[in-house]
Amino acid sequence: MANLKDIRDRIVSVKNTRKITEAMRLVAAAKVRRAQDQVLRSRPFADRLARVLENIQSRMQFEAADSPLLNKREVKTITLLAVTGDRGLCGGYNANIIKRTEKRYAELKGQGYSPDLVLIGKKAIGYFENRSSLYKIRATFKELEQVPTSDDASSITSEVLAEFLSESTDRVEVIFTKFVSLVSCNPTIQTLLPLDPQGIADSEDEIFRLTTKDSQLIIEKDAAPSNEEPKLPSDIVFEQSPDQLLNALLPLYLQNQLLRALQESAASELASRMTAMNNASDNAKELAKNLTIDYNKARQAAITQEILEVVGGAAA
Repeated sequence: MANLKDIRDRIVSVKNTRKITEAMRLVAAAKVRRAQDQVLRSRPFADRLARVLENIQSRMQFEAADSPLLNKREVKTITLLAVTGDRGLCGGYNANIIKRTEKRYAELKGQGYSPDLVLIGKKAIGYFENRSSLYKIRATFKELEQVPTSDDASSITSEVLAEFLSESTDRVEVIFTKFVSLVSCNPTIQTLLPLDPQGIADSEDEIFRLTTKDSQLIIEKDAAPSNEEPKLPSDIVFEQSPDQLLNALLPLYLQNQLLRALQESAASELASRMTAMNNASDNAKELAKNLTIDYNKARQAAITQEILEVVGGAAA
């Protein structure tokens, strides 16, 4: 009977675990929707900003602009901005980013560059700080909002921008998880600084645009993303010089790019957690079913044994 009790207790434990994983799945599903709504709210500003920059670009060549964010200089130090989560239970979301960061770090070091890390999320911080003898860590950020806001992006942008302008680093790349669908998320590299091709970019480096279609997050990839905002009238006169406008607008553009990467990473984390908890719930359901069968078999065997003992005693 002790064996029956153990099986019965395990069935109760598995069913309780399934209740927890199912609740976590529902919470993650609700937060995915919030992340999508956040992208929708930030999109008009991003489109308008891109249109203003496009209008300025049509009046002058970026190559002729005297902006520190566009100046070409010899690249020696490259900063990798790795975006992970603060919590686990989300499948391979954090592990994939950590592996991609390690791979890119080794690639740059092998090419003769001096890479360092800016880490976002407790998972990346804990992993690389335990290996501080192998990796140089420049800064860390954790406990961001579950659905990233412009304040989160602003603090990180200020850090990397200050390092770039002071020439402490010559290039900044962000490694984040690209949201493809609720069951597909891919680690991706995107160059943040400088705003000029240098031939160092990873083969997966791409310009992306996070949009929505039919209430679903989608990715549009293009060398020059389309802009839904109307073009600015050609007779608009800017009071400031183009250089002043660029120096004011480019940091906003960088902040917006980083915010999109953070939002996409957040959506990917929540989608990965939802998928992981859904799989855990299905596994718990299957395990409870198998344990119930084992329990019934053991109970039937015990009853049969008791009947045999009664019959044997009566016959004696």
